[in-house]
Amino acid sequence: MPTSSVSPPVPGRRTAWAEGLDELRAAATTEPGRLRVIGAVLALLVVVFGAVTAWQVSGRAAAADDVVTHSQPLTSDAASIYRSLADADTTAAAGFLAGGEESRTTRERYATDIATASALLVKASANSRGSDEAGAQMARLNSRLPRYTGLVETARANNRQGLPLGGAYLRYANEQMRRELLPAARALYDAETDRLTADYGKAEAWPWYALAAGAVAIGALGWAQRRHYRMTNRVFNHGLLAATAASVAVLLWLVAGHATARAGLTDSYQHGARSLRVLNEARIDALQARGDENLTLVARGAVLTGARQDFYETGFRSGMTDLAGPGEQGAAAAHSRLGAALALADDEAGRRPVRTALAQVRQWQARHAEARAADDKGDYEGALAKVIGPDGSTGESFDRVAAGLQQALEHEQEQFRSSADAGRGALGGLPVGAGVLAGLAALGAVLGIGRRLAEYR
Repeated sequence: MPTSSVSPPVPGRRTAWAEGLDELRAAATTEPGRLRVIGAVLALLVVVFGAVTAWQVSGRAAAADDVVTHSQPLTSDAASIYRSLADADTTAAAGFLAGGEESRTTRERYATDIATASALLVKASANSRGSDEAGAQMARLNSRLPRYTGLVETARANNRQGLPLGGAYLRYANEQMRRELLPAARALYDAETDRLTADYGKAEAWPWYALAAGAVAIGALGWAQRRHYRMTNRVFNHGLLAATAASVAVLLWLVAGHATARAGLTDSYQHGARSLRVLNEARIDALQARGDENLTLVARGAVLTGARQDFYETGFRSGMTDLAGPGEQGAAAAHSRLGAALALADDEAGRRPVRTALAQVRQWQARHAEARAADDKGDYEGALAKVIGPDGSTGESFDRVAAGLQQALEHEQEQFRSSADAGRGALGGLPVGAGVLAGLAALGAVLGIGRRLAEYR
């Protein structure tokens, strides 16, 4: 029976790959061969430099766009959700204090706050980009908000009938707001703020790979021109000179563009995003203090702290301390919200509304002290007039505080947008420009080496 066998390899025969390497080594031992290798390496280095620059700058430009068009607006919306919910709770308590049928203005303000919070939740859900934490908090808010509004309506119905049970329902609604809704809104705000911080970090990070690739490419081009001079005693090779000039232009554009973008984004964070955060915190403190002030009169000592102090009055004082610092007169403490806002504002237009808000806070505290003194003497109607009356009330002071903070927020928002737009604008065109200049540099390197090769033909 015939058998098959595999012939052993012929001694001395080599693979095509090995033979190709031998030919390459042989070519590299001649000057034309070395020039071809040098030209290929130079072209490759320049192209890699351009590609890495385009890649890294595109990523930073995208992050800068996210700061302006996505994460900061979402952070602002999250703060507005918190503000709307807190203001709705404050307005509900103020309407309850008025007794019987609430005024049309109060009902419309409450309805507007709830509608605003609901609309912003829908908007945030559509733009959350799959953030687990943000999604969980939005789901929590969507499920708890109808329960809260139901409790408020029950409290109103009982209040219109003169039933004391209305106050209990309102306190329970406030408890739901404090323990469920506001913590969820705060967690959503913190999640969006963390996203904003992360986007800033991505946009401001130096493109080290691109800078290193540029240094290597320019160094290799410099070495090739020095070699050319030593071999031929010619000072310039026009192709290599053009390649070097184009590569240096890309590197300088990269450094200057990123430095400008970084400066603009840093300024937008220091004097825009940080100021907005502090002002939002101040507005939240003012809203919570106003809600506590109203509920002090609603509860009338029915809710106490562990130290047997009025729960809502204690909350009011804590909120005022956070807002302006300890004491009831003078400048804001440096560590307080208003003190920090004044320190962060970089112009008089930003400081003026904060000073106005501070002045109104001090007036608010003085009027609150008068209301508490009246209530402690048993003059409930006098205390009520000091809190929700049309003239000279703490409600009037609170509205002026809110107006001052809103004006400051609008100014800082403009500051943020201006600086952030300038920062991201510095990166515009750089990815495409780097690619074009790198292509020209590679062409220049090839032509420059080609001219030398022509001398050997």
